[in-house]
Amino acid sequence: MAEFHDDSVVLDIHDRPSLGHWFGLSIQHLFAMFGSTVLVPILVGLDPSIALFSSGVGTLIYILITRGKIPAYMGSSFSFIVVMQSLMKTTGYPGIAQGTVAVGVVYLIVALIVNFAGSAWIDKALPPIVVGPIVMVIGLSLAGTAATDATMRAVSATKSVYDLKYFAVALITLAATIVYNMYLKKFISLLPILLGLITGYIVALLFGVVDFTPVTQAAWFSLPDFQIPFVTYHPQFYWGAVLSMAPIAFVTMTEHMGHIMVLNEMTHRNFFKDPGLNHTLAGDGTASIIAGFVGGPPVTSYGENIGVMAMTKVHSVYVLAGAGMFAVLFAFIGKLSALIRTIPSPVIGGISFLLFGVIASNGLKVLIDNKVDFGLKRNLMIGSTILVIGIGNASLQVGGYTFSGLAIATVLGILMNFILPKHAANEEANGDAK
Repeated sequence: MAEFHDDSVVLDIHDRPSLGHWFGLSIQHLFAMFGSTVLVPILVGLDPSIALFSSGVGTLIYILITRGKIPAYMGSSFSFIVVMQSLMKTTGYPGIAQGTVAVGVVYLIVALIVNFAGSAWIDKALPPIVVGPIVMVIGLSLAGTAATDATMRAVSATKSVYDLKYFAVALITLAATIVYNMYLKKFISLLPILLGLITGYIVALLFGVVDFTPVTQAAWFSLPDFQIPFVTYHPQFYWGAVLSMAPIAFVTMTEHMGHIMVLNEMTHRNFFKDPGLNHTLAGDGTASIIAGFVGGPPVTSYGENIGVMAMTKVHSVYVLAGAGMFAVLFAFIGKLSALIRTIPSPVIGGISFLLFGVIASNGLKVLIDNKVDFGLKRNLMIGSTILVIGIGNASLQVGGYTFSGLAIATVLGILMNFILPKHAANEEANGDAK
């Protein structure tokens, strides 16, 4: 049986671009994820170059474990920031490292369970009425982050102020990216995000919101600040760190599955079946374990890169692998990584307006393509609950753990899908009356 090939896209999963095209497309993915990936270590107090290195290696490992079948990028996870900030003040990185490895181990244990129990339950647990709103939440729940990046200027570590100049840069970046999407042709039309970032950066330069100091101070070659057990430090066991971070793995696991849902719809495949949920969980978990052994934070799949694929219709796993290799390379080139770190937040915000919106639109597409009937109260109840709890980030805090609105919305959506009858009582009554 011939392998499925999606002819509606520019490059399908196993299509290999030419060398020149591969370079531009991979760099575009690197730029798209860079802001978020280096922000996590900056907020925690880790070396951003290590996060860049671990994200690149993690992506390559993930692609290897998923047998080159899933185009996904692994970047620093935001879900662990609060716990890591706390651990940094007490145990330092050794505690974070153990927690990060524990997170990966939880993934591997669940992957092992799925391997023996199977994943047939996924289709029943995640029908279109659950998947569509969850995908929308993944995009729309990030809307606030995009708006903050686009409008707020940091004046200190704890305070930001509204800046009209920032918003102008963000809107010009957004407008340029839209124009590139709509009017460019041939290969250059596949690089709207990269071109938008470059345009936004130039505009930001003209507006005087770019700080070149990190670039001038950086060395051309710079070895990342690796934190390797028994080499750079002598670890001891930190139960508190493990118990603080390991449970959050179930939160990021839910978000990761949401990203797989988006990729399923976008690529017209079912990655839960092939290569299997066990492989995708094992890939994510192994990437986090590696991050913990080199000095990085836990990693997970990134919505920004899914947005790039949705917009460009370039789904090639070779392009994502290329982005991973460039991330590793850039981690050692001090001036290059410093230059990318100088991309101001309004440029990232302007791009994010489009990227996150495209993800949300794909969720809407799931509902439309599957002709989900919102005239049925059951569908209305499930969709409404997922959307408001998820977008509003009605998080659940239990003890020292915080479960995101997306995680809560996903669990509630699945439960409601199993519990609610096909028709409401009055709908059944009306049907009988007819």
